[in-house]
Amino acid sequence: MAKRARIQCINKTDRPNPHERIRNVGGQNSDGTQWKQSVDQTIREIESDEWEFYVNAGGHTVEVIVAKHNGHKYIKTVADGLHPDNLLSLPECP
Repeated sequence: MAKRARIQCINKTDRPNPHERIRNVGGQNSDGTQWKQSVDQTIREIESDEWEFYVNAGGHTVEVIVAKHNGHKYIKTVADGLHPDNLLSLPECP
């Protein structure tokens, strides 16, 4: 069974394409420490079923999935259409 983690922040790139704008995701562990990792690592962990990630969007838990656009893999929530808006609206990670 996959472990679960809530994504609470992101770091953006300077790219205008929304499918390439997120560099890192992060959150807080149960012990209060912060975690942060690359989107590439997050994609690998989702695809290997090692981890499941989610965000809290408007009081609802929304799952993060791997999507592909023009051959480029990226992450988005299942509630989003083509653009990863729920993730892009998160605050910047420290």
